[in-house]
Amino acid sequence: MDSRTEPENDGAAAIPRPPLVRELLLVAGLFLVYKFGRRLANGHTAEAYRNAQHVWHWERSLHLPGEGAVQSVLLHGQVLVRTANLYYVAVHFTATAAFLVWLYLRRPDHYLWARRVLALLTGAALALHLTFPLAPPRMLDVAHLVDTGQLYGPTVYGAKPETDTMANQFAAMPSLHFGWALMVAIGLIVATRSRLRWLWLLHPLLTLLVIVGTANHYWLDAIVASALLGVALAVVRAPSSAPDKTRTARPRLPAPRPAEPAPVARRSVALPDTPAARPPAFPAAARRSTLIPDAPTAGGPGLVGAGR
Repeated sequence: MDSRTEPENDGAAAIPRPPLVRELLLVAGLFLVYKFGRRLANGHTAEAYRNAQHVWHWERSLHLPGEGAVQSVLLHGQVLVRTANLYYVAVHFTATAAFLVWLYLRRPDHYLWARRVLALLTGAALALHLTFPLAPPRMLDVAHLVDTGQLYGPTVYGAKPETDTMANQFAAMPSLHFGWALMVAIGLIVATRSRLRWLWLLHPLLTLLVIVGTANHYWLDAIVASALLGVALAVVRAPSSAPDKTRTARPRLPAPRPAEPAPVARRSVALPDTPAARPPAFPAAARRSTLIPDAPTAGGPGLVGAGR
């Protein structure tokens, strides 16, 4: 998983990782419970074949494509069919384990979420395996399919399912191969912010073609697994997604201060040069002839009278 294109969450560093030893013991314990729980479904051979007939007819009534259409493509070459068998045997547990380890190291909060979802999904699948044993389509005569694992290898199943001590071959529904693969894709899409993260959906798509083409599962097995996963995702709340650090972070600038009002410029108002605005002017002749008479005295007339 390319961590260079999948930046680490800022909040992941603040969330402490669960104790490693405790997580290893918990995951190993859940796996052992599941493996031994599936063994409890052994001994229901007749019921498993009867349920297989029902599922086959249900798919035909729903107009689902036949599983043989996918297998015929795989049988065109031994390299292709052996690659599909190897994918079925090796990728199922390896991809899921790598997914959990990566989340534990890089996304502790998403790891807890994914582990709880997978545990809930696996527990629901185990309950359905016990209550609805189902023979895979490679054991159904009406399907006309071949056991690619036994013919071309590799395989983890015994030749006789009734006496198989390695695995319970009557636990076809739901398909945990598909359910776990779909959870891996969803978990990586939620936990990362790479533009290419949607390509993880190719993993469950390829897993679906493999489990159907090798005749280990029906289409309905994948549909039921998807429904159970949807319920588990609705029950267990997903943490917030990782932030996108691929974009250039912009520094936060202080909020601008409110602009002060500009001072109002005082304009000098020029008075219009009109006669009404100027002080009244007197004629020059009037200014010369206007004399202030002296006050009359007892000795004689004033200046006006002396001037005559």
